[in-house]
Amino acid sequence: MNRLQHLENWIQQQYPEMSFTLQPASVDASFRRYFRVISDNETFIAMDAPPQQEDCTPFVHVAQLLEQAVNVPTIRAKDLGQGFLLLSDLGNLTYLQALTDQPEEANSLYSEATDALIKMQLTRHLDDLPQYDEALLRFELSLFPDWYIARHLQLDLSAVQKTVLEQVFTRIVQNNLSQPRVFVHRDYHSRNLMVTTPNPGILDFQDAVVGPVTYDLVSLLKDAYITWDEERILDWAIRYWEKARNAGLPVADDFGDFYRDFEWMGVQRHIKVLGIFARLCYRDSKNAYLDDMPLVMNYLRKACERYHELRPLLGLLDELDNNASESKVGYTF
Repeated sequence: MNRLQHLENWIQQQYPEMSFTLQPASVDASFRRYFRVISDNETFIAMDAPPQQEDCTPFVHVAQLLEQAVNVPTIRAKDLGQGFLLLSDLGNLTYLQALTDQPEEANSLYSEATDALIKMQLTRHLDDLPQYDEALLRFELSLFPDWYIARHLQLDLSAVQKTVLEQVFTRIVQNNLSQPRVFVHRDYHSRNLMVTTPNPGILDFQDAVVGPVTYDLVSLLKDAYITWDEERILDWAIRYWEKARNAGLPVADDFGDFYRDFEWMGVQRHIKVLGIFARLCYRDSKNAYLDDMPLVMNYLRKACERYHELRPLLGLLDELDNNASESKVGYTF
């Protein structure tokens, strides 16, 4: 019996009198699968998380942590041993779909998303969440040389280039660790936000940590899947900062200082995401993520252009582009 049949049997055990059908609900970057359970009266979402690859326990813990503050799925049934969860259904309209179809709604949607973000960041009782510490930050940064440079570009760094990268990584981590720490969703963007009532519905929070206050705002405003002009991003960042200060969150008193932290946090995230997208392609055969790399690289380059301390990274990116182009000369496709 395959896992889908096991899942169907488990759902039937939870609701013996219910007849239902299953439909794929979403595509995930992990090993988790989601199905919409359709019955006569309502729909649910079934999560299939194979225990050998995924652990449902953090999802359950964070859902319980957030359920009084924001709109997250309610857990209707769980079997952590098998890796099955049955969740309330927050619908099928993502922020990404809504913003693509109706970009004129962006201001209101982002206002509601930052309101929800502040509510999450005000969450207390975070002792059981992992820390976004130096080890985790550096592991994420290491994905860039390992997967983006070595695997995607198929280049070897010189000793000088390795030194440059290490020096820049140290500066980035120092900035990230110096920022005030709050609840961090860690993937707060348009694919994980649903248009719901109340808005937004929030998904994919199982990797939550305690970390830098700017992290989730970067995920939201410098989204890997949809782009806005920099003036608009700046305006939304200011509006968030004002609301966060009024709510008592530990953001910098000066917006210029806050925005610098925001951009430096973005540099860490964009470097990580480039590595993750390469890994998803070459390890997990999810090639579509390569299409999202240019936008992420554009975010990274623009931030490096603005800060003198990050210029060495910009120079390294130029060298990598040149070397990758030269290595393709003479190839036959």
